[in-house]
Amino acid sequence: METTLTPTIPEHVPANLVYDFDIYNDAQIKKDLHASYARLHREAPPVFYTPANGGHWLITRHELMSEVVRDFETFSARESQIPRVENAPLLIPLNLDPPEHTWYRQAVAPFFGPRSVAAREEELREFAREVVSSVAKKGSCDFVRDVAAPFPVTVFMRIMGFPTNRFDDFRELAERFFNARDPQEIGLVSQSIIGELVALIGAKKAAVAAGAEKSDLLSQLVDAQINGGPIQMDKLVALCFLLFLGGLDTVTNALSFAIRYLAGDKPLQSRLRDDPDALVPFVEEAIRLYGVVNTPRIVTKDCERLGVKFRKNDMVLCLLPMAGWDDMKNENPEKFDIDRKMRSYLTFSTGPHLCLGHFLARLELRILYAEWIKQIGEFSLADGYQPSYRAGMVMSLDSLPLKWAVR
Repeated sequence: METTLTPTIPEHVPANLVYDFDIYNDAQIKKDLHASYARLHREAPPVFYTPANGGHWLITRHELMSEVVRDFETFSARESQIPRVENAPLLIPLNLDPPEHTWYRQAVAPFFGPRSVAAREEELREFAREVVSSVAKKGSCDFVRDVAAPFPVTVFMRIMGFPTNRFDDFRELAERFFNARDPQEIGLVSQSIIGELVALIGAKKAAVAAGAEKSDLLSQLVDAQINGGPIQMDKLVALCFLLFLGGLDTVTNALSFAIRYLAGDKPLQSRLRDDPDALVPFVEEAIRLYGVVNTPRIVTKDCERLGVKFRKNDMVLCLLPMAGWDDMKNENPEKFDIDRKMRSYLTFSTGPHLCLGHFLARLELRILYAEWIKQIGEFSLADGYQPSYRAGMVMSLDSLPLKWAVR
């Protein structure tokens, strides 16, 4: 494989565990992002070292990644950028390890638990109908821009208590952050996001002090207690920073990858129209095959784990979406099969850092897919469509033009 780098391999890394793979710019990513990553199961060791992006370890197998993300004492979550970035923004609770992680997680968890999510189901259905109906009579749309972004992002903004008229501004900031590679650009966009959050928090504090109803998450957080005291301003900003990035991007990406697959599978479209109950396994299979978040860890001490000698401060990236493509856990993993008897994945991670939003994400996916199938009918990819991806930490489709016959 070609590389634009002059490889520098640390002394503790044996030659047989070196495989040159750039998580952002691998040549095959342009063809099919998930399949490009999945080929690592065939071509590379299950744990290998790449000299790209400052040099780091990659893990591709389900069981090994599960072990890493559970072992916070050896593999800490305190850094979340590859290549490493000095003074990177703190994301709470993502960059915290237990027990501190648990304190902040508990402050947010009630808003994303199954009971709270279920209480929003009818509201979500109404909004999904509105979003899909806005394009149904047009016969075509860019699914990412017109549907997959407005639906979950607006839902998140409502939960947080963010002004929904700032949708375009906030979405642009989130995309800039995930597209940034240069440390200076990461710093600049991070400061822009922090500035927005400080203003939002200040306004919410004033509103709560004036007696406003605390019906949204931000209102609850400005008055919350962590380990016996109020949340310090810098920690509150860091907590909202993570929520901002997660809520403004990840479900959009998951929606888009699954609909791109479904656009090419007319029999499955027909089945989902005729059998609404099939939507549940469809969502689970889409989650298995089209995860979008890779999660980094930093090694806390010299050690030998997973059959590999790690050194303190080595960066390790778990390719979580590849857990669902692991043939040791899923039979014929590359096949989209809603009838498979067993499926195993780490799309939402596992252990202490299990994604807080997984209940909400599942409900949003199921509701939006149901409404899309109901209103749109049979649909296809636009003629001549060639996918363009964002790879790396959080993966996405840049656009998804679709067409259908107006009914």
